[in-house]
Order: sequence, then C-alpha cells, then structure tokens
Amino acid sequence: MDSLISAAARALAVGDVIGALQRVSLRDDPPALALRGIAMAQVGEYPRARDLLRRAARGFGKREALSRARCVVAEAEVALAMRDLRVSPRTLAAASATLEAHADRANAVHARLIAVRRLLLLGRIHDAASALAAVGADPRPGRVTLPSGAGERSERERPPLPQIRGLPPALLAVAALTAAEVALRELHTGPAHAALARAFDAAQRARVPALLAEVAEAHAALGRPAARRLSAGREQPLRLDEVEALLDSGALVVDACRRGLRAGAIWRPLVRRPVLFTLARALAEAWPGDVDRNTLIARAFGARSPDESHRARLRVEIGRLRTLVTPLADIGASTRGFALVGRTSALTPRGEREVVVLLPPIDGDQPSLLALLADGAAWSTSALALALGASQRTVQRALVELEAEGRVRSIGRARARRWLAPSLAGFTTHLLLPAALPLA
Repeated sequence: MDSLISAAARALAVGDVIGALQRVSLRDDPPALALRGIAMAQVGEYPRARDLLRRAARGFGKREALSRARCVVAEAEVALAMRDLRVSPRTLAAASATLEAHADRANAVHARLIAVRRLLLLGRIHDAASALAAVGADPRPGRVTLPSGAGERSERERPPLPQIRGLPPALLAVAALTAAEVALRELHTGPAHAALARAFDAAQRARVPALLAEVAEAHAALGRPAARRLSAGREQPLRLDEVEALLDSGALVVDACRRGLRAGAIWRPLVRRPVLFTLARALAEAWPGDVDRNTLIARAFGARSPDESHRARLRVEIGRLRTLVTPLADIGASTRGFALVGRTSALTPRGEREVVVLLPPIDGDQPSLLALLADGAAWSTSALALALGASQRTVQRALVELEAEGRVRSIGRARARRWLAPSLAGFTTHLLLPAALPLA
C-alpha cells in the first residue's frame, strides 16, 4: 500500500472525507476506488459509492481475496443504507468467512452485523437474534454510565452482549446498538437498557459523535409513548416497558399494533383474518358491556343496512372467533348482540381476566408503513413490500393514498422512485415495525 492510500485511509478513519478525496480522487486503481467509494458513502452519495466499490471489487480480482471481501462488505453496507434488501445473504456470509480466514476479525464481525441489521429491517427477529448470538459474547460484569436526559447520568449493570475481544470501540458500540434493537423488537426492555449502556460505554471510548448521538436517541425512545391502552372506555399512553408489563400481567390484550390476541403466554395472530380481528376489537372496546349486532355488522362488513344474510354471516364469524379464543375468553350472546368475557387465569384467580385494547400511538390504516418510512431513509416500493410481507402493488396503492393525504412524499421517477416520510416525533415506532412478537 503506497503512502497516499495509507494517508487517505487514515483520513477516512477519523472522518476527514475531504482530506481522503484530495489524495485519491484522480486515481482509478482498485485501492483508490475502494477508498473513494467509502468516502462517497460517508457523504450520502450512495449510488456513486456503490458503483465505485463494485469497480474496486472487480479490479482486485480473485487473487486479492481479502481486499475483494472488504469491498463486498462495504457495498453491502451501502445497499443497507439505500434500503436495498435484495443483497444476497450468501455473498455476505462468504465475504465474512474470507475475512475470518485472513484474520481480519473486525471486518468479519462488521459483515455479520450488517446481516443482522438486514434481518431486522425484514422483521425476522428470531433469525436476527440467532445471528447476533453467533457473533460472540463478553460475560465480564461491571457498571457503566448511561445518559438519562437533561444532562443526568444513571448507572446500570454491564450485560453480556455480542462482542469479541480486540474489536475497536466503534464496532463494539454498533454491536451493542444492534443488540438493543433486537431486544426492543422482542419487547425486552431490561436487556435493551443494558445493551444501550454497553453502547454508550463503547461510543465514549470511540469518541465518535454520531455514535453517541445514536445511543442517546435510542435511549430517549424508551421514554416515549409506544402505544395507547384502551380499557373500560379510558385511554392511556404507554411506554415500551409499560407495554411489556401489560402483556405479562395476564390480561386479555387485543393488540391492534401486531393484530392479534394475547393472554399470558398464549398468542393468537389475526393479521390474515381481518374480519375476526375487527369483531374482537369491537367486543373488547365495549367490555364489560355488549355490542349490538347491527354495530358489529357495520364494523366488520361495512353494511349500512343489515339484512338476514349479514346476520347469518355474523353468526358464522362469531363462531369462528369463539373457537379461536376458547383458551383466552368466552363470547356470550345477549339480547341485542354479543359480549366478550375474559376467562379466569392464574393471575386473576378471583374473577375474570381484564380485557384491554392496545392501540398504535398514531391513527391510520398504515402505521407499519409509516413507521418504516419514518427512519429517514429513502425506500423503494420493492423494499417496502419485502419488509412488510405484502405485494408490491398493495404497497403502491397505500403510498398513493398516503401521498394524497400529505403524509409521505416521493423523489425520482420510474424505477428510481423512492419514498420518504417525516419523522414521527413524540413517540417510538418499535411496536409498529413489521415483526411478530416471540410468543408461543
């Protein structure tokens, strides 16, 4: 490696993008192309960065496997920033294996963390947690200081989190932030607090302002409302830790964030059964009272003038819902309609379960779509469809509706079209992101 390449690499390491480009901007050899690509990525020119990194990888060829693998990992990170989720996991895994074989453990771990972050964006939380556990762990105990807002500091136990001895602090901070994201998406707020403590400790040692800001923002999200609790006609905002406590309380929760029913360890998903979920929500909102048949027909089927066919269909759907919720609750018939009765649980031995509706922190039909777009990145419709598990046409129709309401905007045209939304300030979106809670 010549002196100019070494100087450019050192400049990039300390965040001096201009200094790095001044040294290699007129060179087209593979090392210079790779450094130019990294520099372009740091200033947000992702398409140009991707092109440069691909040219560098082709220039290195098969004989320089280590340099080529580093380019592959850098390109994968750029693709992640562009929200291109079609990156092949096998390519990234092969690059990680090559880096491990050449004793470049830091970049190998970095490649694995990129793979974990991709899984998180896709909502594959179990796979992300497994991949993160395979990175390694530091079981050393201790206490670290975490910012708690308004200039204050609080101490928490140092947890065993994914890391390998000898990694740079900046990479340890990224690993801990990733662990915190996994914990939050699984709704485990205790491990998330501990992971953020580790991230703050590593970011302080790395002295990278962007990392410190990211840790502070992640910690601030824990104190923001994540959902709304509706019970007996009263609405109350809940933080993530309060949502976790509610789900562990034994109450029957009709979860409008994840679209399912939860009581204790029992989870009944209703994402693909919208009529049953609408009926369950209507009955839960009226608990402990009942709901008349015409109201249920209007909410479930959209019929303004119910007839005998609608009432027959309602009986069929109520029967299906009663079968589904048998371990959790009973649905009784009343003179004018139906009522939901939470079954007695071990946590409520003297009476029936409390019935609670858990609402998203924002109103609307597309909270998960808005939550994805609110991360500040420009998403393509194909990436949104992949993350949401929906068809691309369904996502396109939803985006057109949201654009008409002024809630999202698009940039570019045709295949280069990307979608953005303003940040959803005032609450956290973790419960709205596409993922299934790890419930039995």
